[in-house]
Amino acid sequence: MTTSYGFVSTHPPTECGLATFNSALVSHLAKNDSRSGIVRVIAGGESGTSDPRVVHTWSDGDVEGWRPAAKALNAFDAVVVQHEYGIYPGEDGHDVVPLLHELEVPSMVVLHTVLTNPTHRQKAVLEEVVRAASAVITMTSTARDRLLAGYAVDPHKVNVIPHGAGDHDRASASKGPRPHLLTWGLLGPGKGIEWALRAVGRLRDLNPRPMYTIAGKTHPRVLEHSGEEYRTGLQNLTELLCISDSVRFDATYLDDASLSRLIRSADVVVLPYDSREQVTSGVLIEAMAAGIPVVATPFPHAVEVLTDGPGLLVPHGDPQAMATAIREIITKPAFATSLLSAPTPATSRWPDVAGQYAALAKRLLAAGPLPVAVPA
Repeated sequence: MTTSYGFVSTHPPTECGLATFNSALVSHLAKNDSRSGIVRVIAGGESGTSDPRVVHTWSDGDVEGWRPAAKALNAFDAVVVQHEYGIYPGEDGHDVVPLLHELEVPSMVVLHTVLTNPTHRQKAVLEEVVRAASAVITMTSTARDRLLAGYAVDPHKVNVIPHGAGDHDRASASKGPRPHLLTWGLLGPGKGIEWALRAVGRLRDLNPRPMYTIAGKTHPRVLEHSGEEYRTGLQNLTELLCISDSVRFDATYLDDASLSRLIRSADVVVLPYDSREQVTSGVLIEAMAAGIPVVATPFPHAVEVLTDGPGLLVPHGDPQAMATAIREIITKPAFATSLLSAPTPATSRWPDVAGQYAALAKRLLAAGPLPVAVPA
């Protein structure tokens, strides 16, 4: 009999990177498996879902909501927990810890964030999570090394399984008359889009001038607290820089096929993030899988895969350096080709990634019951 999986995460229709990741993993790891199910974590006021795989909803307003969540998860053979500080109830998401202690089946916790300089509480929570989990997964070697160096954790529990990528080869690479720059993902402060806009302003001398597409809705939590203030500020900046005719904002929802076509239409994917902590970027992996050159700031995941790889790294907050890098790629086809032909870490398609999760679950189940993790 196949292994049944319980998944704990935000999940569509919630719009966030974690929900998108979990949805893809569920689709491939529990493909055509009616025995698997999802515990969907939601913030107050979020809408319900018609997804029949959701067996329980854990709201951040539920007092001791981890108890019924754990009960639902114990019906499965193994559990996959997506971990991010901001999604679970309790200070720094601490309520995921008693959930893990309550599980009677092996648990695999996917760490989406490993901070270099966590607060005392954040460090303690993550160490408790690792202690309570049967295994933890980072998606990059950088995240694993950071975890082992900065936290008191059992190294034997730490596994590296890469972020999955979609199959974009079937999408047509429809190029327009102007060079196409692309950034996609949920918008909010910290995305650094303002630096990319200033870079586009420095490319107005090119003929034809590049077109920059900014695709994605405003992050729901940003929208809740600040409305469309960030997007409006970006739109005002395009007018100030006199590049309104070279920038397109697209806030429509894109299904997988539409997103593949959009990615393949790009000449450069621009990741101008302000973050110096981001150890995993699904956008970066998807761009690499689609064979599109990337210009990115040196956040940790970009440093790991783009150094001598299919793109260029530019300093944070430096639109001139960003413009120079973009100019090199779009005006020198041979240079762009050389970037893409450089040896790089292989991107893994979702079916292969799901296979690695399944192999880890098999090892954990074969090991039998683990000693009970005692809360610190």
